[in-house]
Amino acid sequence: MEGLTQGYGYSKQEARDIAMTELKRVRMDQSVNLYPTELSGGMQQRVGIARALAPKPDVILFDEPTSALDPELVGEVLDTIAYVATLGITMIIVTHEMHFAEDVSSKVVFMSNGEIVEEGSPNQIFHHPVHEKTQTFLQRMLKRQGETGIHG
Repeated sequence: MEGLTQGYGYSKQEARDIAMTELKRVRMDQSVNLYPTELSGGMQQRVGIARALAPKPDVILFDEPTSALDPELVGEVLDTIAYVATLGITMIIVTHEMHFAEDVSSKVVFMSNGEIVEEGSPNQIFHHPVHEKTQTFLQRMLKRQGETGIHG
């Protein structure tokens, strides 16, 4: 609510209504009276997503949204982000969650040392990568995530 009232000029009641709408959207409305320290890492991330949705942005940036989470909490955050993808909001996601990136993306960009190495559709990048750096990275990451490798 603070960002909506201080940064966007909404009244306290307008901010409360928007906040509750967005908390419901990320399945956190039942925890509205809890302090941040009483929330799991996944719950905190979902509240952060609600906060990002509140001002109705055109684009949301996610930088490794699951990196600090216990493995059992990763799924709830990824499910929430996948839901946000259905809202028509453009998202730019930096992630090492390859299966998630393949499932939710309309475009994939592989970067190395701050430079774009390869970009294309999820099918192209994950199943037919052209560049050796992309192939090597995907083989390593997908093997770590339980897949035998890539095609291409």
